Amino acid sequence: MAVCVRLTRLCCRRKECYVQTTACVTKYFRSSRMGNFTSSTTRGLSNAACAQYVQEEVSQNCVVIFSKTTCPYCTMAKNVFNEIGAIYKVIELDEHNDGTRLQEVLAQMTGARTVPRVFINGNCIGGSSDTKQLHQQGKLVPLIEQCAPCCTANSSEGSGSGQFASAK
Repeated sequence: MAVCVRLTRLCCRRKECYVQTTACVTKYFRSSRMGNFTSSTTRGLSNAACAQYVQEEVSQNCVVIFSKTTCPYCTMAKNVFNEIGAIYKVIELDEHNDGTRLQEVLAQMTGARTVPRVFINGNCIGGSSDTKQLHQQGKLVPLIEQCAPCCTANSSEGSGSGQFASAK
């Protein structure tokens, strides 16, 4: 790998980023962890296994948030669910062994690579802005109530009040 003196152009193509300089061309690979450049070697689940994992998680949990620990938008989405007391599952991609591949699979499934990717009742509702907007419009709680048995707290009186138990 050559040492480059001056950066003249940055051109992104898919997963790879090519840095051109006046002296040489050096190839780096992007990592999903805070935009740092790392090796392209990935180990773990195949894309098919990652897709199956995502499908299982979103089908077995009423609310799933694919997130990163350092992302303020992810925090905003989680705060919306905390505010209404909804039970949700968080998968932190930057702490997952196959986080990069999972994010690629999510991009293929949802059309967006950004986080958070929020799923309710097996359907992607979008990211943090979409989640916040649905909440402000009064549409978020009804979506969650469609999954009532797994997401709502069952009181012994059976009041059916629509309150949710918080989970972390």
